Formats: sequence, structure tokens, C-alpha cells
Amino acid sequence: MLRTLVAAAAALSLSACFGAPEVMKSGGGKKRIASTPKRPQVAGTPSFNSPEAQQCAVDLKQAGVKFTPLPNQDHGGGCSSIDSVKLLDVGVPTTNLGAMTCPLARNFAAWAQYAVRPAARKYFGQEVVKIETFGTYSCRNIYGGRSGRLSQHAYSNAIDVSGFVLADGRRIMLDGGWKGDKASQDFLRALHKSACRRFGTVLSPDYNAAHYNHFHMDMSGNGYCR
Repeated sequence: MLRTLVAAAAALSLSACFGAPEVMKSGGGKKRIASTPKRPQVAGTPSFNSPEAQQCAVDLKQAGVKFTPLPNQDHGGGCSSIDSVKLLDVGVPTTNLGAMTCPLARNFAAWAQYAVRPAARKYFGQEVVKIETFGTYSCRNIYGGRSGRLSQHAYSNAIDVSGFVLADGRRIMLDGGWKGDKASQDFLRALHKSACRRFGTVLSPDYNAAHYNHFHMDMSGNGYCR
């Protein structure tokens, strides 16, 4: 038992420099996660008890992603945060990051490092200095849907990305950029294509009116990309 606790603690230690393990580059972590996080037995219990969660923490550590593990929480109304983290540094400053399931955090960090940054260099010849989002956890139903089902945001299992800030101060936003100049269109579509390889569900402005100004990315589904 002591050895198990020590191993789990080591898996959650933080690292300061960004590495490049294959699981982060390729998006191979997508297939290892469940569609919806399990509800906790007791609110406020420690997270990262399962082997899958502990491996996810190891992946983040090996990639040099700075994060803080969060306690499991049952927020009521069917909403929860299970095996979730607070991302502190993914290599690119990112706004509005709240609780995220570890698999979502792992794949978002990889997307930021190995898709967003190279795409900015390719299409604009400069660095991305900020990723702007509408946030992660939110206890609510699916936007634009009639099913009354909870959104993956209600499980801390989704993130909405609204735009990007370049080194010269230019903002490439989904609202306007998706149908904007050629460079913006090419950049955003390249990121959409990459996201579809890393996340279970990706929704763009082409999906419906509720997504006109952001990419919705979550770890449910099995490669649903619109």
C-alpha cells in the first residue's frame, strides 16, 4: 500500500519544461478515455485513484505541463468534476481555464503545443502569444439542442476556444475569422482538422448557430467532427 501511494504521488508531481512524448504529439490519448466521467461516490474525495487517471497524470508530467490536481466534486444537478486538473502552463498562455478532466487537459495541451503554435508560424509567420477560450466547466445543458441533456461542460469534459492572439497583437477569432481572409480561414481550418484527431467531439461554426464564435472540443463521442 505504501509503495502504491508513493507511486501515485510521484505521478502527480509537477515539471517545469515542455517535453515531447509521442502520446502528446499524436493525440493517441483520445482512445483511452471514457465518454463521460463517472460520478463520484463522495464529494471532495481525492482524485486520480484509477490506473487510467494516474497514467494521464504521468503523461502530463512527462510533457512538462504544469497543473494542479483537483479533488473530485459532485456539484449537484448531475454536474461533476472527476479526475480533473487546473492547467497552469501549457506553453501558451490560455484564458478562462477551469476544471478539466485529465484526458481533456492532456489533449488540449498537446493541441496547443503541436497544432496551434506550428500553424501560426506557417500561416502568419509569427508566434501565438495567447489562446482565448470561453471556459471549461459549466453546469448547463447542451447549447442549441432540444434533448435537455447535460453538456460535456457539466462534467468538466469540454472546452470552448474562441480565438488566438498573435505576437503582433492581431486577434484571429472564430467570429469573423472562420469566413474571413484566406490566411485566417486556412489557419482556423487547419486547427479544426487537428482537433478532430485529438478530441472525441469537435464542433465548429459550420455545425450550428450556437457555435458561430468558437470551437467546442470535448472527450465524448468517437471522432464526431463538424
